[in-house]
Order: sequence, then C-alpha cells, then structure tokens
Amino acid sequence: MRAIPVLALSAACWLVAAPAPAQTTSPNSRPLALSAESVLLLDTQGRVLYAKRPAEDHAPASLVKLMTLYLACEALDAGRAQWEDPVLVSHRAALTPRYRMGLKTGETAPLRTLLEGVAIASANDAATAVAEHLGGTEEAFVAAMNAKADELGLTHTHFANAHGLPDPAQRSTAEDLARLTQRLLEDYPASRPLLGGATFVYRGRVYSRRIPLFQDPGGVQALKTGFTREAGYNLAISAWKSGQHFVLIVLGSQTRSLSFRDAKTVLRYGFYETGLEVAPPAPAPVIKRKPPVAPRRPGERRPRAALPGAG
Repeated sequence: MRAIPVLALSAACWLVAAPAPAQTTSPNSRPLALSAESVLLLDTQGRVLYAKRPAEDHAPASLVKLMTLYLACEALDAGRAQWEDPVLVSHRAALTPRYRMGLKTGETAPLRTLLEGVAIASANDAATAVAEHLGGTEEAFVAAMNAKADELGLTHTHFANAHGLPDPAQRSTAEDLARLTQRLLEDYPASRPLLGGATFVYRGRVYSRRIPLFQDPGGVQALKTGFTREAGYNLAISAWKSGQHFVLIVLGSQTRSLSFRDAKTVLRYGFYETGLEVAPPAPAPVIKRKPPVAPRRPGERRPRAALPGAG
C-alpha cells in the first residue's frame, strides 16, 4: 500500500466564512455564492485552495460508503477477498431501507457487483451485504471502520453503520472526508472506476446514475453522492486536470442540482487559483451620469419642485 503525506490542514489555512450563510469569501476577496454549509477543496499536495467551515460537524449520509469501499478494497488488495466472490444476502441486508438494489434474502451476488451497487447506485442493501461478508456482522465491520478512521487520522469522524442512514452517533467533517477520499483513491486505484462509473447491470436490470459533472469539462472522474433530510445533499469529488489532482467535499447543499452547481463553482475557482484556467474579467462598474442641464437664459426662472402630497 502506497502511503501519502498527511494533509497540511492547519488552522491558519482556513478561510473565515462570511456572515451570510449563502456566501463565503475567497482568499483573493472574490465571494463565492454557495448553497452548501461546509466546503473544502484540496490540490495535489493536499493544500487548501478553498474552505468554508471545513471543521464543522456534519452528518455524512452516504459518504460513509467511502469507508465501506476503503475496507473492501483493502481486503481485495490483501487477498482476503476476490472480486467474483459470491456474497450471500442475509434477511437483514435485504431489509435495509432505500436506496436499494432490491436484493432478496438468500440470493447470492458477486462482490464486484455489490461494490458497484455501493459506489454507483448508493445501494444501502448492497453496503450491508458487503459489510456482513467482510466483517462477519455489520457491527464487527463498523468497528473496523472506526479503527481504520483512527489509523487514517480522521479525528472527528465516527461511523455507526456501513451505509450512511441517519444515526445520531454518525458524524464527520469536510476535513476528514477529504482525507478519506484522497487516501481511498491513492491507496487503492481500483476504487476509481467504481466511483467513476455511471452504470452497471445485475440480473438483466441496468442501474444508472446521471451526474452532470461527468459531462462537464472540469475533469471530474470520481464522485460519491449522499443525501438524508438531516445532512442535505453531500458530494465527494475527485478531479484531474492538466496532471493535477483535486479533492472536493461539499456538505449540506439545499438541493441535488445546487450541490452540483456548488461543486462546479468551487472547482472552477480552484482552476483559476492554480493557473489552469484564466478567470473571466470582472464586469466593469456601471457609472450613472446625470442628464445635462440646459443653460438658463438671463431673467429666466426655474420651476419649483412640487411639494410632497401636492396634486
């Protein structure tokens, strides 16, 4: 396993959020209008390019599945599991609430397909089945998730399940989720096609997701979504542009479309800051000029302005 430097996320790097919750000030004093409650953008070296309340405690929703994928890829890399291993679906896994693949109690599915379900369909039943297959029980797997969080330095993260459904004990921050995303993609490149996938097929059914950022020329190649009413709309994004790697976490956007807009806005800002793109010039200020006043002729009196209320 290839280690990477610990991210330099010192307090001096953080930007102070503007008083209005929808707007944050950037390092060069250009405001970014964002719906998200918490945002963090890192460059290839792990340096902070943009931040809005990155240490704020937040419900991770399905971004929890990033750790589920991390432990699965670790098991595959160590030879403790194989991509085509048949996974038996338990009654508990089959009953895990939406979003789901619709797995049935007693059926088997290849581990590869279930991991595609976790990454692409964000299927909670698939995440539970994977957790039970690798950990024996979901509880044992969650304990391994929290042990790995400690090992990776995710000091403000606690997992309560393998899928991300609401639990008051399940919390994280944009800082920790950025570190987890970066480590997952760097340590286990096999996770990239999973998180970059748009479709997969199981038992004749095509599962797909529509991610506008995959079609935008912003270099997004890996992405995980998450949503609960408590968390709002969350995103974990990895983008490559001109050989540079960016990791972006967006937490608590108000709608799905706004989460994608927030991500596009912040990524574009990062490209400007690193010189990969040229920022558009600021619009010229509009100067209002007073209409010219005709010169007064000798002896001419100007009309008086009407008094308020006069008819």
